[in-house]
Amino acid sequence: MSTLTTAGYTREAIQAAVATGRSRDRNPKSLIFLGALWFSLFFGVMVLLVLIVDVAITGAPRFDSDLLLRYDSTLFPERTGFRAGILGTLWLMAFTALMAVPLGIAAALYLEEFADNSRWWNRLIELNLQNLAAVPSIVYGLLAVAVMALLGFQRKGIVLGGAIALALLILPVIIITTREAVRSVPNEIRFGSLALGATRWQTTWKQTLPSAIPGIATGTILGLSRAIGEAAPLLLLGIALAVRFDPSGPLSAVTALPLQIFYLTSQSQEAYQQAASAAIVVLLVLVLALNGLAIFIRNKFQREW
Repeated sequence: MSTLTTAGYTREAIQAAVATGRSRDRNPKSLIFLGALWFSLFFGVMVLLVLIVDVAITGAPRFDSDLLLRYDSTLFPERTGFRAGILGTLWLMAFTALMAVPLGIAAALYLEEFADNSRWWNRLIELNLQNLAAVPSIVYGLLAVAVMALLGFQRKGIVLGGAIALALLILPVIIITTREAVRSVPNEIRFGSLALGATRWQTTWKQTLPSAIPGIATGTILGLSRAIGEAAPLLLLGIALAVRFDPSGPLSAVTALPLQIFYLTSQSQEAYQQAASAAIVVLLVLVLALNGLAIFIRNKFQREW
């Protein structure tokens, strides 16, 4: 009697379909739905590939050393470069990581290991974190402008201002991914440490955090890869669209690669369009490199509990 179920299926068949993700149901509706899913996936991937190939072909004449080593040029558009944008992006990412990563990890550890969920303020923080992850990036630019004004800075288009905006942008992502990584650590590790006489803080610092580092590193890198392509919050801060010098510190004026791409795509000269296309490829390479690093860390250091 245990093998009998409704609709003519056995319990073993249903369990096998659930375990493998496959089903023998091949009625017209399911086939049409499956075909629509595959077509949507194929169409989206093909559109993306066509766009990338078109951009790469357009920017192919500008894949030279001038693209990386020279500054923006109005006198010689065919030799314009993105040195300032690339270095500015690296400066912004460095200060963004310095501000967002420690704060995000500390907040996640507090919420996951020490916070009392019965307290109303902790529940309020939980709700806000879920909402902040979906807030448009331009809102973080407005918030960064307010923070810079409170700090007394008259000029906001500097490395520090851009880093604050991008840090605020990725902070919810880092907190959420870190909490998931910490939550995946088995409780047996915590209980064993506490049973040996370690305090709650010692257990978190010496056992839980090291065990969650692969997941934390993956989430952090993915958050930074999102920030590296953002332009809206930087525009709101008044970050320059083009500068002709290297950043020299956190209070230095700066530009970023996405802003330079935005600026050059609005120009009518073909040389600028080619340079912008080549810069898009460079930005894609940077983003893909960061995502590849995240995948490598996840596969290299992931543990099976």
